[in-house]
Amino acid sequence: MNKINGYTEEEAKRLVEYVSDGKREGKTLSGLFASYAQKTGRAKGSVRNYYYALLRSTGDKRVRAILNGKDLKAEKIVPFSDEETDKILKEILLQKSRGVSVRRAVLNLSKGDDKLMLRYQNKYRNVAGKEPERIERLMRECGLKTESDDARKRIEEEINGLYDKLAASLKEENKRLTTLIKRLTDENALLRLQLRNN
Repeated sequence: MNKINGYTEEEAKRLVEYVSDGKREGKTLSGLFASYAQKTGRAKGSVRNYYYALLRSTGDKRVRAILNGKDLKAEKIVPFSDEETDKILKEILLQKSRGVSVRRAVLNLSKGDDKLMLRYQNKYRNVAGKEPERIERLMRECGLKTESDDARKRIEEEINGLYDKLAASLKEENKRLTTLIKRLTDENALLRLQLRNN
């Protein structure tokens, strides 16, 4: 059976019909994705991702036929500016520093808007994976400890620990050698006395 982006053609038609009918009734896309997911046993995010992938597959004549007359379109996503990205990331990092998960932080930031939450989460993961130095810079700007700060501190502690062990070892060796020198000096003095007395 021919599939369209992982769904059968029949499944794709059912989803498009479901969303089209729901939108005519004034329902939100987010709500439609959730109810369709519940109805079909699929994950809400999976339904949403499939829906948008389908809308972008207009080069496929089967997809064009399914979408024909439905007045469904994907909104153009305006990318975040660098300033917006930094502001979003700083807020996520501040919440993380208070023990909040990234998922909860983006939910708080998006005020329950699933689409915005997903965009925030994807932006955070993308920057964290591809630009870790940017995350560290933003952490420093927020007055937070960075991973490199922690790594530097661990290395300094290890170096100090090794220095302390080495110093203690040298001190013990010095004590042992001092005792040995004293014993040899005493033995040497005894030998001299014996030689004089002979």
